[in-house]
Amino acid sequence: MRTLALLPLAALLAVAAPAAADTWPAKPIRLVVPFPAGGGTDVVARIVANGIAPGLGQTVVVENRGGAGGTVGADVVAKAAPDGYTIGIATSSTHPAAVVLRKNVPYDPATGFAPVGMIGTTPYILVSGLEVPARSLTEFVAWTKANPGKVNYASVGVSTLGYLLSEQLKILTGMDMTHVAYRGASQAYPDLISNSVQAFLDNPTGSAGLVRDGKLRAYAVTAKSTALPQVPTFAEAGVAGFDTTFWYGYVAPAGTPPAIVERLSKAVREFVLSPAGRAELEAKDVTPVGSTPAEFAATIRSDLARWKGLADRLGIQPE
Repeated sequence: MRTLALLPLAALLAVAAPAAADTWPAKPIRLVVPFPAGGGTDVVARIVANGIAPGLGQTVVVENRGGAGGTVGADVVAKAAPDGYTIGIATSSTHPAAVVLRKNVPYDPATGFAPVGMIGTTPYILVSGLEVPARSLTEFVAWTKANPGKVNYASVGVSTLGYLLSEQLKILTGMDMTHVAYRGASQAYPDLISNSVQAFLDNPTGSAGLVRDGKLRAYAVTAKSTALPQVPTFAEAGVAGFDTTFWYGYVAPAGTPPAIVERLSKAVREFVLSPAGRAELEAKDVTPVGSTPAEFAATIRSDLARWKGLADRLGIQPE
């Protein structure tokens, strides 16, 4: 009798989530960006936020929560109410790389979130300020080797993929550079321009404009750049096997109703694959992807194993 008595309640609960999704969103959506304003992640987050807002019928309000290589902002999303009103931008750094490179990351990138979908991918680019005397990658490597330990390179934290790949590049080329961490890419650019740091393995989303304006010098990219087509790949410049790209995606807190996640995912896919969305992203050197939640979840899981393997090969321990 007790089981029978509970059946009406179970039936009500079964329809509660779809009903909530039918009325969602009824107010603005908060989008947490885990890096300061002005860097590549922030730029991409805002492009897509503006692109999906009309279809959702609500504004998407960006909140920058930088710190600890993006893990502070990612944790805000993981701990938010799973009601569809807080989402976040995830990256190759905040999710698969963070738990490999940083101790005590307060969330599980594979289970602490509801993946919404991958936005797109972008290459890495090695840039310096104009005071660095090297004009090519070969000259930069030679100059750095002639000044062991005296050349500073920037990253946005030891838990980021850019840091891991910078360490890989050092080993591939035999360079001895000193690491300097920043809260975000936008904080590193003035120091590159002033020559306080001499190198940065960045994403062109943030730095391509500074290269085109003649404020930074670009040496090589990990994959051909649409924003800077004249810059050679690392393979073309003489460093084989250095071809990793970086991804951006949207996530929601774990437990967000699947119907809301799917509506968000559909809105992201439709925008990034539309002519207007594709043009905006490609102008920032981002190749649109627009994956499904399941496809994005699979990418996060596979990259966790991939970056753990690379860190182990390089002898890098979590800090």
